[in-house]
Amino acid sequence: MMIQKLKALRVRILVFLTHAAALPFLKMIIKPNPFPCSLTKLTEMPKGIVGRDLADFMVAKNINLLPGYERHDMKHFLLGFDTTEEGEICMQCFMLGNGRISFPVLITVIFGIIFTPEYHLKMKQSYGNGKNATIIHDWDWFALLPQETNYVRNKIFKTEQSNQILL
Repeated sequence: MMIQKLKALRVRILVFLTHAAALPFLKMIIKPNPFPCSLTKLTEMPKGIVGRDLADFMVAKNINLLPGYERHDMKHFLLGFDTTEEGEICMQCFMLGNGRISFPVLITVIFGIIFTPEYHLKMKQSYGNGKNATIIHDWDWFALLPQETNYVRNKIFKTEQSNQILL
């Protein structure tokens, strides 16, 4: 019972750090471009396209499009990280390995190192996967919406050579 309460507190702290501290801080510094589609518009895209598959992912996870979080949710979906505490921490380890050094990434990774020892092996694997992946932190994420999901994932994880232009 006590361990469950501590884990619940840990999740609340992580959500606070990412949602109430890091994102508002970043929004003051960087003005994000508005997301070009509504969830309804995304569901009208064909299956197998990033936009539609993102919408299906969000519906399955019971999450809404929150202004400023759209790219973040796209990363969860495309990189294969769940929207749980473990998924969030591992995704940020991937991003650090991929060369993304930002306040949200660093705070989440440090939080994970200190408070989630049970995830350390997966965090290390995620970091390594990020190092081996195509550098993605400077991509135009909204330009990915009409692209084929498998193509984008293959491009990220370098599993398919292609002459197609991604961005």
